[in-house]
Amino acid sequence: MEYYPGPGRNHLFVPGPTNVPEQVQRAMLRGNEDHRSPAFPKLSKSVIDDSKKLFGSTEGTCFIFPATGTGAWESALTNTLSPGDRIISFRLGQFSLLWIDQMQRLRFDVDVVECEWGAGADLDALRRKLLADRAGTVKAVCVVHNETATGVTNDIGKVRQVLDECNHKALLMVDGVSSIGAIPFYQDRWRVDVALTGSQKALSLPTGLGIVCARPRALEAAKHSKSTRVFFDWGDYLKFYQSGSYWPYTPSSQMLYGLRASLDMLFSEGLDNVFARHARLGEGTRRAVAAWGLQLCTKSPEWKSDTVTTIMVPAHINSNDIVRTAWKKYNLSLGLGLNKINGKAFRIGHLGQMNEVALLGAIAGVEMTLRDVGYPVVLGSGVAAASAYFQQTTPLIATRAKL
Repeated sequence: MEYYPGPGRNHLFVPGPTNVPEQVQRAMLRGNEDHRSPAFPKLSKSVIDDSKKLFGSTEGTCFIFPATGTGAWESALTNTLSPGDRIISFRLGQFSLLWIDQMQRLRFDVDVVECEWGAGADLDALRRKLLADRAGTVKAVCVVHNETATGVTNDIGKVRQVLDECNHKALLMVDGVSSIGAIPFYQDRWRVDVALTGSQKALSLPTGLGIVCARPRALEAAKHSKSTRVFFDWGDYLKFYQSGSYWPYTPSSQMLYGLRASLDMLFSEGLDNVFARHARLGEGTRRAVAAWGLQLCTKSPEWKSDTVTTIMVPAHINSNDIVRTAWKKYNLSLGLGLNKINGKAFRIGHLGQMNEVALLGAIAGVEMTLRDVGYPVVLGSGVAAASAYFQQTTPLIATRAKL
């Protein structure tokens, strides 16, 4: 049941969880089945192998956990590191903050690089720390690719470049929860040792799967890690991979069928087309924000995100009133400002199975809401800016172009 029903559908434009398309819902609408049957390994192998394509990897090994991105974080850390190992990580938003908190609670020695919220990772600070680490005490560098709180995308290729310039052997681990499957990610090219994502973002699934892709150096590190782990132990998974049954405990079969449908949709569209679509949605949203006369949280265009736009509001407006009014009046769900920017910003998510027309509806809803809370927006200004851009840049749908 819906506790507070409203007319029409809920327009979900938070940066996760995202809208679940009908194809995925239908794929998941099935009863339980025996995951040890002779038939189930075909599904299991297909989603484990094909998930690597999202990461831009042929050399990695994927692990799919019945968990969230938080569980995937813990899996990455505890399989590759030992308590007391030194990690360099960047605190530049709510989710990098939470990952650092997890590292500290797991008793790693975290060297935190404080960054301005709205800016990217401080690569000069990273370079100084790595050059000073002549004893090789730094065992890992951990970076959030797309900080969902601030709408900042870090350049992982440049992080790898710094590691190489310093000739440092630390593992590179990347949180791609709100980027992988929507923003280009090249795990093999960037030599990211561990990357991870969650099902509720670009994959347009319900929350419940944490997906990790580990390259050979990470798998080797796992042989020597002394961190306690059970539920997230890669070694248990690898044993079952070798046996051909794939799961050390009961998986969520419905979620795996949903993942299969989601991957099929992404591959049918073509990943390059998926990335281009998200780039259009992001740019169209930013043009709408400019037309409203508002500012982005993102401090520089080099860090702009194509999956979420974080919008600062004037000091006399509480951004929480925008989010609350949009939901109460227009059945439109927007993202709150988190932590340091709570009350100062709101977020529009534009990732997953979404198109230009759907996003224009959300932009129109935001304009009405801005008027409701007292901001003198010109109605239609953002819609006009975004729709003009979309009309000029949106190609024919690939599967329909020849009809």
